[in-house]
Amino acid sequence: MPLSEHEQRLLDQIERALYAEDPKFASNVRGGRMRSPSRRRRLQGIALFVLGLLLLVVGAVVRSLWVGDFPVMSVAGFLVMFTGAVVAIFARGQDSEPAKGQGDGPEQSGGGKSSLAQRMEERFRRRFEER
Repeated sequence: MPLSEHEQRLLDQIERALYAEDPKFASNVRGGRMRSPSRRRRLQGIALFVLGLLLLVVGAVVRSLWVGDFPVMSVAGFLVMFTGAVVAIFARGQDSEPAKGQGDGPEQSGGGKSSLAQRMEERFRRRFEER
């Protein structure tokens, strides 16, 4: 259901106030959620995952690495694998953050955004220019 004209005006006022009070936060909220992890961080996570897999297999096969009936090396390998997966999926590197001095306000350029996001931003800007 679309917003009424009054609700849209209130939302626009809230957005302008947010940009005026904290432009860095506003730009982060607007565009920071869907950025993908950096290539380097993703490769680090994959390397950790493979290392953990090797530790898990070696710990399961080599009985001398067991403490009693517990495969300590395999558990450590699993934890390394899990950490690698988390790093590869969720961590963001410095190259995915906006450059300092750029993109702090609503006049940020749409570089790297999808065409849908660019169209939505253009419509948003036109609404402000009409008033």
